[in-house]
Amino acid sequence: MITVIGNLKGGAGKSTVAFNIGVRLAMAGHTVVAYDLDPQKTLHDVASIRAEQGYEPQFPVYLPDMQLIGKLRSHNGDVLTDVGSANIDGMKAAISICHRIVIPVPPSQADIWSTQRFIRIIEQVRGDDMPELLAFINRADTHHAVRETDEAAAALATLRGIRLLDGRLGQRTAFRRSFSEGLAVQELEPRSKAATEMLSLLTELYPEIQEK
Repeated sequence: MITVIGNLKGGAGKSTVAFNIGVRLAMAGHTVVAYDLDPQKTLHDVASIRAEQGYEPQFPVYLPDMQLIGKLRSHNGDVLTDVGSANIDGMKAAISICHRIVIPVPPSQADIWSTQRFIRIIEQVRGDDMPELLAFINRADTHHAVRETDEAAAALATLRGIRLLDGRLGQRTAFRRSFSEGLAVQELEPRSKAATEMLSLLTELYPEIQEK
């Protein structure tokens, strides 16, 4: 299955999510590869740190080339693709053949607008053959009195063609700390709220890992 993790606006947390998904799938025994199509190469960098530190399991993260579509199609198992607007050609290539698109959306009006534009690009690329679109709130406010997260979720739920996932990832330092060390959040802080949130999201995306 080819899963795109993407949005147009920077700072949505695409690479952190893609990395945590990849590590958890590898832990569950899945065959998983990833492609980093963002020129910032953040996903590729964190995978390199993980390899340098010798952490297991590892999964390969490839950079784009002229044979991108053919290579994406050549893999068995799970293929994760981190895309952003800085490489619009790579983004459209991945969208053109993916099975689903996972869209992390921070809770702001600007990110809702960006998500709407992203959906229009997907529709332009795929026409009537739309992939599954799965959105979730990322970097959610962790204070119960702040209403912006719930308001953003309500706005996302109204967008055409999107299924809003129940799982949310909070704005937590554990995600940044683990990522900087080449670790999934459950490896660095397995009992943290961040690890619990990530596992909840992952089991929505990959129900089979609950049994692993």
